Amino acid sequence: MNTSLPNDPSLRLVRDLLRVRMVEEAIAREYPKGEMRCPVHLSVGQEAVAVGTGAALERSDLAVSTHRAHAHYLAKGGNLKRLLAELFGKEAGCARGRGGSMHLIDLDVGFEGSTAIVGSTLPVGVGLALGSKVRGDSAVTCVFLGDGAAEEGVFYESANFAAVRKLPVLFVCENNSYSVYSPLGVRQPPGRRLYEVVRSIGLTSALHDGNDVFAVAATVKTAVAGIRHGGPPVFLEFSTYRHLEHCGPFADDTLGYRPEPDVAAWKARDPIIQAQDKVRDHPEFSDETIGRWRSEIAAEIDEAFAFARATPWPEQSTRAEYVYA
Repeated sequence: MNTSLPNDPSLRLVRDLLRVRMVEEAIAREYPKGEMRCPVHLSVGQEAVAVGTGAALERSDLAVSTHRAHAHYLAKGGNLKRLLAELFGKEAGCARGRGGSMHLIDLDVGFEGSTAIVGSTLPVGVGLALGSKVRGDSAVTCVFLGDGAAEEGVFYESANFAAVRKLPVLFVCENNSYSVYSPLGVRQPPGRRLYEVVRSIGLTSALHDGNDVFAVAATVKTAVAGIRHGGPPVFLEFSTYRHLEHCGPFADDTLGYRPEPDVAAWKARDPIIQAQDKVRDHPEFSDETIGRWRSEIAAEIDEAFAFARATPWPEQSTRAEYVYA
């Protein structure tokens, strides 16, 4: 299906951004039909962090994620058919239909899991990094988190342990300024910056533009290389913005919790628009290129939805599998 995957890394990033966006928009369109019975948290507007990070990781590297995991899973090499089958609760899903949108796992691509409980994958990711260090392998573990998770006690315990043990772990924080409906201003004192707090714990940390996929990819690549060669764990905070509601397929700006000028300013800095503008003069990029990519991606998405609908449900006899007490 992907007949025109570009060889140029910069064009590949642009196409990957478009693919993730189109997948998420298709989920938003199809979700109201009621066939996907799990809650969905979409990443429309935030794709650059996932795509840029995924491009900088090796297949052998590991990743854990949050309730907003679709983009992370796809960017790590996850299978679109298995993702959608999971949303439909089907046996062919990446978690065999048991987990739904917020509980994705695919060991074949090093995607070690995502969960709905904010901050709960932080110690899991640090544990995976500890395992890599004990084994002496070269894997780096990427822990995706949101700004809300950085307010959980387990984050500070995990970050401290990573710093003390000098573990091969990269914390990637997608700071979209909101925890559901609560902005940073009501959750943090004035002037506090997450990356500065983390630096005081002993991690290397920095703040970057999370809507610039090229900057994300370059920053993560440098961080991963340093960690892989024995450097300290790293915390990268990326400023970004979700376009849709916290949970669900719709826009919720009518609720008034986000100032209209802020919404407009962030949407004007859409990561896909920015990325396309930056490659506009590339000899292999044109409006025709975008049109071809869109057609191919749309066909891939249609095929994946057809697969998800047609593939069987889990057998009733297996309903207790993977349940522990």
